[in-house]
Amino acid sequence: MAKRLFEYQNGDEMKLPVLVKSADVRVAKNGKKFIAFVLQDTSGHLPAKMWDASDDAIAQFKAGEVVQLSGKRELYHDNPQIKIYGIRLATQEEGNNPQKFLERAPEAPATMQDEINDFVFEIVNPNWNRIVRRLLTEHKDAFFSYPAAKSNHHASGGGLAFHTLSILRLAKSVGNQYPGINMPLLYSGAILHDMGKTIELSGAMSTEYTVAGNLIGHIVLIDEEIIKAAQELKIDPQQEDMLMLRHVVLAHHGLLEYGSPVRPQMVEADILHQLDELDASINMMTTATQHADPGTFTQQLFGMDGRRFYRPESLQHYSGTGNSSDKA
Repeated sequence: MAKRLFEYQNGDEMKLPVLVKSADVRVAKNGKKFIAFVLQDTSGHLPAKMWDASDDAIAQFKAGEVVQLSGKRELYHDNPQIKIYGIRLATQEEGNNPQKFLERAPEAPATMQDEINDFVFEIVNPNWNRIVRRLLTEHKDAFFSYPAAKSNHHASGGGLAFHTLSILRLAKSVGNQYPGINMPLLYSGAILHDMGKTIELSGAMSTEYTVAGNLIGHIVLIDEEIIKAAQELKIDPQQEDMLMLRHVVLAHHGLLEYGSPVRPQMVEADILHQLDELDASINMMTTATQHADPGTFTQQLFGMDGRRFYRPESLQHYSGTGNSSDKA
């Protein structure tokens, strides 16, 4: 079986088909154009650069194309990248279906949908329940196929739904630990908090920000969707329970400088913010450590303040099983 992208080690010569996740044309200090690629397959994605790119190359190697790559994996400022020796478009006989190179969430869409629906049944406030059901139905296809982000966390097909489901599972544990939390409100906020990304992002293939995503952002976009759904369902978006739901969603980034128009001012709003941060951070750290060699540090993680994380030689000290084998 052919090696995948992250099955090559630093210093290895590489020859494999990959998907062009992104291809940004930039200008070097010498005034010549180059292409800053992000190349991916089902194992993950890595950056690469094509220097002195011709107009033909720029026209050919666009996001969404499958290419045959030869090169070398190397480090640049302690971060892995690919040095390109040669690159060309893959033929149909070689396999040029972009869908086969996409990273996928670890659970199937149908399985995630069933479990999220179980949480919806626990939303006993009729207004919240109707809003959640309406928006899940309207955005179903995108919600269960889109990534949760372009690159930082859960940046895979189905990542948006998996991130949402992970927060719901965490929320249920928090509710079991701390009585008095309004669980229907927390579940409603968890399901809706990132649903605006179905409008903010372009999709799982060659993910980019849409015009609405750049100019407005997913937090305001989903609040607009909540208001529109409420109006269609003859629910007053200004009544208290609707203001509570909208606040939990609007405040989930926690700080004004991180995009929330208001800071959390309800217990459930702050819990959702903390769980959102927790799940995103754990996903970034575990993904990076899985791609690091045992006994080394990860690349710097932009979403974690540029920190690098150590992957131990052995996992036996904290695996809870006493098994020292490395299964990652």
